[in-house]
Amino acid sequence: MSLRCLIVDDEPLAHDVILRYMEDVPFLELAGQCYRATEALEVLSRQSVDLIFLDIRMPKLTGLDFLRTLQQQPLVIITSAYEEHALESFELEVCDYLLKPFRFDRFLKAVNRAFSQYHLKQQASHPIPVPAPPVAEQTQLYIRSDKKIIPLNPDDLYYLESLGNYVKVWEASRFLLTPRTLSSFESQLPAETFIRIHKSYILNKKFVSYLEGNTVTLKNGKQLPLGKNYKHQVKQLLGGRNN
Repeated sequence: MSLRCLIVDDEPLAHDVILRYMEDVPFLELAGQCYRATEALEVLSRQSVDLIFLDIRMPKLTGLDFLRTLQQQPLVIITSAYEEHALESFELEVCDYLLKPFRFDRFLKAVNRAFSQYHLKQQASHPIPVPAPPVAEQTQLYIRSDKKIIPLNPDDLYYLESLGNYVKVWEASRFLLTPRTLSSFESQLPAETFIRIHKSYILNKKFVSYLEGNTVTLKNGKQLPLGKNYKHQVKQLLGGRNN
């Protein structure tokens, strides 16, 4: 199985870099090259494309505006020299965001992630098994904190705490403050792992030690309030760890 790839970038040097990297990745196949997003619209109207390497700042039509015009979006890896568009890009469900100049190892990680997502889509739409991706990539969560875009592994998150229009994202020994609401995280975090226990808290079930009264105690000793409106559901989900 291979991914048919379209390069969309107004810089010839960017095309050269991606083409050189693609030569060393056996499951990537070149479908075409465009130097304007408007050209890419024409290509997509004529042929199927599985993956787009997409620049953002291009004449006439930006990469992100181009994505908004698509009714059926292929997999997309952003390739940009500007990091400030990363959060908006992930809201448009791109696979990854490569900040120019990027090395081959970072490129390989991005295309392996795209292959994994393509594999999952194929499994969902075809009953016949398809080959597993060459490298299994774990889903990451991207947040903006301290003017940086930071990738996080949801499995490492203990809990999230709402502070108005900000959220504290807690790991074992640190927290990151991000300008988002708690509700915006609920659709991104895996529902089988994360549960809402209070209007101001979402936690990772695997780090729960026990429940007692209106308090949830985590394995690191941290105690969180259990909201009255969430108590029954939380006790059901946590099963035998209830007190």
